[in-house]
Amino acid sequence: MCGITGWVSYDRDLRTETATVDVMTETMACRGPDDRGTWIEGPAALGHRRLAIIDLTGGRQPMSAQTPDGTVALVYSGEAYNFTELRRELTDRGHHFTTDSDTEVVLRAYLEWGDALAERLNGMYAFALWDSRHDKLVMVRDRMGIKPFYYYPTPDGVLFGSEPKAILANPLARARVTLDGLRELFAMIKTPGHAVWDGMYEVEPGIVVTVDRQGLHRRVYWRLETRPHADDRATSIATVRSLLEDIVRRQLVADVPRCTLLSGGLDSSAMTALAARQLAEQGEKVRSFAVDFVGQTDNFVADDLRATPDTPFVHDVARASGTDHQDIVLDAEALADLDARSKVIRARDLPMGFGDMDTSLYLLFQSIRERSTVALSGESADEVFGGYQQFFDEEARRAATFPWLVRFRRDFGDDVGVLSPALTEALDLRGYIADSYRGAVAGIRRLDGESDFEYRMRQICHLHLTRFVRILLDRKDRASMAVGLEVRVPYCDHRLVEYVYNAPWSVKSFDGREKSLLREATADLIPKSVYDRVKSPYPSTQDPKYAIALQAHVKDLLARPSHPVFDLVDREQVRRAAHPDNPQTTQGSRRSLERTLDLALWLDLYKPEVSIE
Repeated sequence: MCGITGWVSYDRDLRTETATVDVMTETMACRGPDDRGTWIEGPAALGHRRLAIIDLTGGRQPMSAQTPDGTVALVYSGEAYNFTELRRELTDRGHHFTTDSDTEVVLRAYLEWGDALAERLNGMYAFALWDSRHDKLVMVRDRMGIKPFYYYPTPDGVLFGSEPKAILANPLARARVTLDGLRELFAMIKTPGHAVWDGMYEVEPGIVVTVDRQGLHRRVYWRLETRPHADDRATSIATVRSLLEDIVRRQLVADVPRCTLLSGGLDSSAMTALAARQLAEQGEKVRSFAVDFVGQTDNFVADDLRATPDTPFVHDVARASGTDHQDIVLDAEALADLDARSKVIRARDLPMGFGDMDTSLYLLFQSIRERSTVALSGESADEVFGGYQQFFDEEARRAATFPWLVRFRRDFGDDVGVLSPALTEALDLRGYIADSYRGAVAGIRRLDGESDFEYRMRQICHLHLTRFVRILLDRKDRASMAVGLEVRVPYCDHRLVEYVYNAPWSVKSFDGREKSLLREATADLIPKSVYDRVKSPYPSTQDPKYAIALQAHVKDLLARPSHPVFDLVDREQVRRAAHPDNPQTTQGSRRSLERTLDLALWLDLYKPEVSIE
């Protein structure tokens, strides 16, 4: 796992721009604390920061290969979980390897198959190849969008990087956000390719982007497609179990300490139990970590989102699977700390609005990194198997919009209500979301004979797998890589995603419950308490001290009336939310405070040019 960046400029020799390339590369130091390297040849420059996971001494980058017609150089971030099989195939085809790294396998695979290598990879990855034989840059991103990848076209080429901060470090890139970017920032719909920053784009998941002297070209090598599912319930359950066994075994491969993220929910518990059983075959115990808050278990108050605290279920799994477990317990002071919040925003490059859940995730990963370098996560199982409440909510099912937005408005209120009336009117989020929704569902194929209900559930599943999951994958990648921790997501294996997506809802939820296929496929591995537990989202603190600390921070901000955040938010709304008589338990007021603080910190850190005209 690493951070990559680069610059292609057909009108200049970039050997005169080493200082700029170095600055771009160093912005990725958090993603790659173990090593750094740059490669420059004529119009192309590549930068790399390495987090060593496989072949600790031999996998240095940028990595290049000499051919009779020129050099091919690679910067690579991620993991190819099938690199062993690809290496064997390439060896049979006459390739010779000098390292044991998956990076060299990707490089040699490009020499053999060109950009068609993308179809052969199983993993999470974002990589760029400069092919001097054709003076072209080839950028490839994994199918699900697990690893981030951005680019910024210039008049004579392109800038690229794992994160926007790498691109923004180049003087050619303008740190500007327009109304369109603000719409994307506040809408929570993850438009494919949209990067919020003006002039910047994401390499979309499942896409190859090629840049040459004629311009920029895109090729789709994978998309989520509708296909008939012929397997009955028993066969579907068995296939899911078989796939999970293979996926977890592949994703446990590493030359550094590994662990699992354990929440006590079905997803992480099943994954942890599988990992524990497989590592036991090698005489190892799996490490597991969970986040908790001071006093949360003893003083827990159930609500519509969370019926139970996580910790008792976490401990049930740890005992049953014999893990080497540790709870990471955070207090309100740590969650409200402005320095920690600033680091989260710096990691995300944007004020994304997850509040204490973002800060706690960052602090959890920071603590885990002291003990492990690779963590397996249960992220995306809810999207794959149908685990969220909106899958079963009649209003969300019927609504002609993204289903999660229906639930969010009901559970959290309108967290953009703190924005100024002028900005709210200019944004027209309702129209933006409606247009985006129509485009998102337009291409979802309906099977012959598929009922209206089954087709609607197919649409909901598709939207979660192509939109919502990418929000959470980006969140997890940025928070983990900000502290040099690699998080792997077994449930995002494209084989599992394709198989379960095409299973009818009557099979996915054959007993009327969430994630029925996953529950039955792993029933022999998990404690009965977890088997019976209702879905509970990532935890949020209930400590009133957290909201009081937020109010204090916002009062300090209100004492700076010229701060540019008040060009975006309604000062009186913020003042009311920060008043000590305001109910501390209301989600809306707390989220207003969090949104205001995050926007203010982002403006302080990046000093972007924000255009709302």
